[in-house]
Amino acid sequence: MKRRKQRSHEKLFLLLQIIVHTLIFKRRRRIHHLIPLLSALSGGLLFFFVLFSPPITSQHHHLINPIWFNNGTELQMNLQKEHVFRVPMGGGSLSGDIWTSKQSILYHGCSNSSDKFPSAEVNTHPNRYLMIATSGGLNQQRTGIVDAVVAAHILNAVLVVPKLDQKSYWKDSSNFSEIFDVDRFISHLSKDVKIIRDIPRIGDKVITPYTTRVPRKCNAKCYQTRILPILKKKHAVQLTKFDYRLSNRLDIDMQKLRCRVNFHALKFTDPIIEMGRKLVERIRMKSKHFVALHLRFEPDMLAFSGCYYGGGDKETKELGKIRKRWKTLHARNPDKERRHGKCPLTPEEIGLMLRALGFGNDVHIYVASGEIYGGEETLAPLKALFPNFYSKETIASKEELAPFSSFSSRMAALDFMVCDESDVFVSNNNGNMARMLAGRRRYFGHKPTIRPNAKKLYKLFLSRNNMTWEEFASQVRTSQIGFMGEPMEVKPGRGEFHENPSACICADSDSNDREDASLFGTPSIISEIDTGSSTNIARRDMVEVTDGQTSEEEQEWSDTEYMENELEI
Repeated sequence: MKRRKQRSHEKLFLLLQIIVHTLIFKRRRRIHHLIPLLSALSGGLLFFFVLFSPPITSQHHHLINPIWFNNGTELQMNLQKEHVFRVPMGGGSLSGDIWTSKQSILYHGCSNSSDKFPSAEVNTHPNRYLMIATSGGLNQQRTGIVDAVVAAHILNAVLVVPKLDQKSYWKDSSNFSEIFDVDRFISHLSKDVKIIRDIPRIGDKVITPYTTRVPRKCNAKCYQTRILPILKKKHAVQLTKFDYRLSNRLDIDMQKLRCRVNFHALKFTDPIIEMGRKLVERIRMKSKHFVALHLRFEPDMLAFSGCYYGGGDKETKELGKIRKRWKTLHARNPDKERRHGKCPLTPEEIGLMLRALGFGNDVHIYVASGEIYGGEETLAPLKALFPNFYSKETIASKEELAPFSSFSSRMAALDFMVCDESDVFVSNNNGNMARMLAGRRRYFGHKPTIRPNAKKLYKLFLSRNNMTWEEFASQVRTSQIGFMGEPMEVKPGRGEFHENPSACICADSDSNDREDASLFGTPSIISEIDTGSSTNIARRDMVEVTDGQTSEEEQEWSDTEYMENELEI
């Protein structure tokens, strides 16, 4: 009985609050002279209910926020706070279809060589063998494999099938043929570079390679100066820690060779492809579209980044302990790192960004990630925003994943496949997997690839409780312009080539020879395209570099640096 009376008092009081608020603030121009009277009346009613109502128990406390006021201003402010930041269940459309890129139909991937590019038969010199030992995880090793083919062509050498990294942080014993289809790799590139499985014998002797290393971002002249003399003398050279050892700035034919390797010759083995397709099919049975999210919120990533997420002494001690693995890391200011956009967003922040961009709570999300720092507690806000939440472990059984689960590269390959097949891919840091997928998705039709503009979003997340949801969502959308995977967001030649393979992105025209339309080599091709409004937009997009995009010289940290440090352990 008491509870019923209490609830009725609460409802009546709330009703009176609304009536007073409406009279004062919605019609104050008409009844300005009644404000003192209404204020006194509402104050008296408030005193009456406080005096005679039973105490409010804790379980109902969230229903009422008792307010004392003199002129109504405080009442208005508190009522506004009650409704200030309420995340909607559904998402509002950004502008048009959130599942496609606006101008993707104007461009296509192109990687055929020009008539001037020498074939392997002409280019390869006898008794020159190049061996490489890759470095890091799957996607870091992929960059090494791609660049090894180009390096072999520069050196006029036969390439021996690359060795995968089996000793570093991941301790994956897989060899090349257990991850990639080695026969396809050799045959598909046979016109460009001669590739053999093993270094040959000369008589009864196995050729012993000379082992060395080239500097990062070594260009063609660098290879010819540093490695070619050794190769001529020793006949076989092995380059170690081979990742990002080739310059981004090469001539167009060399860049297109990179694309032929990366997008056509490198194919996963049949068991990986079959399992990857199963994962994609099972998600598509549940939903026509899905988002893939590379979360990158593992403890070691957060420790390496030097960022702080409000977990107090416990977080500082835990991440600080992990951080001691890297002896060469200097101390970082966590606040500065976050302000400059150097930190991964939290799962909750990623969820809020996606909701603001127009993705409702009915959207299905696949998460590619290792162990999440904070576990289920950290993931809870993201799952609340997007209940249709999957990973390979929730879609496939332990028995199905058994052939892959003991091998980090094979598990990473499954995630790579699902992320590549997703309608929208979201990366939470600009690491190796994010860059490789961004480049691949650009090449194959510019499928939307969202990269958070962490620098601008950080300020928004800090102040979100001081604005309405509508204001927040609008500012998120503005901040993300240029970070949505649209064609020509970045100037050709800017940034990491694997992320922005601009030499291999061509503009569609009426010409039958689509391969000659490279925007990187012949920007004037834009003038040959239909001069409709969408083309003018594309033309305009080419001129400016998006705020927040960085060149290779400006990139301060990435998975490359992270893995390089891991390998030093």
